[in-house]
Amino acid sequence: MADALRYAQLVVACTVLGTGIAFLLEAALGSDGYSSLVNGLAIATAAPFWVLNIIVGAGFIAMAWLRGTRPGPGTVVQWFLVGFVISAVLALAPPVEGVPARIGYLALAFGLITLGVAGYLASDTGAGPAEAAALAWDPPIPFRWSYSLVQGGGAVVGWLLGAAIGPGTVIIVLLLGPAVDLLRRSLPALERR
Repeated sequence: MADALRYAQLVVACTVLGTGIAFLLEAALGSDGYSSLVNGLAIATAAPFWVLNIIVGAGFIAMAWLRGTRPGPGTVVQWFLVGFVISAVLALAPPVEGVPARIGYLALAFGLITLGVAGYLASDTGAGPAEAAALAWDPPIPFRWSYSLVQGGGAVVGWLLGAAIGPGTVIIVLLLGPAVDLLRRSLPALERR
């Protein structure tokens, strides 16, 4: 029963995360650092985004594994389910018009992404690429800051390669790691260890 609950939480949280990222993309105020990195590589190489997403993700997971953060079933589920949900939500979401609506989408996206990342990490089934890379450095750098470094590094490299960034990128880079950390500490009922 405990395993079923963990995997149900993983799937629900990844669905929430994918929905949040779709709203972030729909707001068009800048994407997360990991997506900026993949997009920048796609622009620079003309390779398909989905191919580079798999390659970059594999690289992040391999680096994390070398530092002792082992992948698990949640690693694979997060890696693929989130992308599927993003595509589905983008196909269904109404287009957003005007700055106030875009800011509303950004605020909703941030809340959903925070809840999704915290929920799937708390399922203790394995971390996806960006989160695994951050967890690999905790310790010595706490997750709330190592996640900001991973997202920030991705945003900078992506931008240098031609990806667009914006205020949403800055919010994700600076606030997402601390928000996920705070939510997990505030809601111990999420933890499935």
